[in-house]
Amino acid sequence: MPVKTLEDLFIHSLSDVYSAEKQLTKALPKMARAASSEELKTLFTAHLEETQGQVERIDQVVEASGLKLKRIKCAAMEGLVEESQETIEEVEKGPVLDAGLIAAAQKVEHYEIATYGTLCALAKTLGMDKRIIELLQDTLAEEKGADQKLSALAAAQVNETAVAA
Repeated sequence: MPVKTLEDLFIHSLSDVYSAEKQLTKALPKMARAASSEELKTLFTAHLEETQGQVERIDQVVEASGLKLKRIKCAAMEGLVEESQETIEEVEKGPVLDAGLIAAAQKVEHYEIATYGTLCALAKTLGMDKRIIELLQDTLAEEKGADQKLSALAAAQVNETAVAA
């Protein structure tokens, strides 16, 4: 079905990010296993739980809106996950890999921040129920929080350890 209306664009974007979140639930455990830093492993594990909650939130948005998701695969997330896998395969386990994993994870977070920001704006423009907007905003806030935690860990520990390696 071609995208012709703003509602079509909202459905397409929501379907795309649903695929992205599902892909991320498979990638995060691999990233956690590859990490050397216990703090980074913990961040990835905690974000996996958040991501599973975000999938549930999308389900709530769908239920509340009466919209039907499309079956599509998020090509952007597929590429970002592939990049993180390449990092795992090409960088020796240790502090430098941890820095690379943080970089890969932040690319994911920035993509998700952009996507959820757009979905919030579209939902408001479409006059969607306040509850739908709040669900999307909750996920947006979590994505921003995950990005901030990754930045803080990189600055406080991982990058300094990697430069000394």
